[in-house]
Amino acid sequence: MLATQRRAAIVSIVESTGAARISDLVEQLGVSDMTVRRDIERLDSEGRVERVHGGAIAVQPRATDEPGFSAKSSLMTAEKQAIAAAAARLVQPGATIGISAGTTTYELARAIRHLPQLTVVTNSVPVAQLLHETQSAGHVVVLTGGVRTPSDALVGPVAVNALQGLHVDRLFLGAHGIDESAGLTTPNLVEAETNRALVRASRAVCVLADHSKFGIVGLSTFLPLREVDTLITDSGITARARAVLEDSVEQLVLAAPASGAASGASVRTGPVTSSGAG
Repeated sequence: MLATQRRAAIVSIVESTGAARISDLVEQLGVSDMTVRRDIERLDSEGRVERVHGGAIAVQPRATDEPGFSAKSSLMTAEKQAIAAAAARLVQPGATIGISAGTTTYELARAIRHLPQLTVVTNSVPVAQLLHETQSAGHVVVLTGGVRTPSDALVGPVAVNALQGLHVDRLFLGAHGIDESAGLTTPNLVEAETNRALVRASRAVCVLADHSKFGIVGLSTFLPLREVDTLITDSGITARARAVLEDSVEQLVLAAPASGAASGASVRTGPVTSSGAG
């Protein structure tokens, strides 16, 4: 195994388990203790793992880190598409909905773009552009205005003021992170306030989040889990996260990325069942 392959393997092991002891890595990789120590030191200097006494732990994102839209678009694509397919089943022709900024909510916009006569309130520039280009469907798109963030969200006082007095039947809401105690969070304080305004304008809130969002805590909470009506995630979610959601949200949808399984996703109150989606 080449050094680059060995280090990639260490990163994979640490990220999948959260932490790894040097002795375990020595056994799994079949190399010396000193080689593993040097690899961990190199990976720590590159910011790929964090070196600790006796091993390494996964690098935790900072509460203020805010990846751009393009960077996030290439992550968890199959999971996002499955989540979007499940969410699209909740949208009927002629509906009035809200769609927040985010790459998973953008996948929802793609999934529903041909549904006729939708009225969509959004603070997402890519969502507004996508729906505006689908002119044959007769959409009415209300773009809030505001200051543009790295994730292509329009936020701030202009966006909040634009949402006052508006009412949508259901809001499809993304999140940077989801945590049992912190709830739904974002690294951007101004975006948090805009998301709260979107929630206030909505009769029901449906959160779209792939399994990688769980356990991440951004700088600012914008919605407690107990105020979520429906949460759609993918089948990669951990048993612990499932248990938390069962106790916290009203409805939970568990969507499986397409892999030959039957299409469809069930919405359940109480225990979660897994099914394919998209």
